[in-house]
Amino acid sequence: MAEQVRAIYEKGVLRPLRPLNLREHQMVDIQIMAEAEKEDAAELVRLLAAAGLITPPPGHSAEAPISEEERRALADRLGRIPGKPLSEMIIEDRGNR
Repeated sequence: MAEQVRAIYEKGVLRPLRPLNLREHQMVDIQIMAEAEKEDAAELVRLLAAAGLITPPPGHSAEAPISEEERRALADRLGRIPGKPLSEMIIEDRGNR
């Protein structure tokens, strides 16, 4: 079972940022990839997928992520749509359960 795990290097030890589903003393192989290399690899996957040469692995998208500025502008536009918020419509649809 291969999985990707983020870790931080502290005092000579790699510390995972979340719990791992491993047995005590289980041996694993580790591939070290700096942030810049990871971004390069993600761009390569995106380009190969866009060319139809590969199917992106789970959790990857062929779409480039939007910038923080674009996300905020979109959230602002969505917030100005007239009518009830979706959350209110869901509460009404559920009724008095």
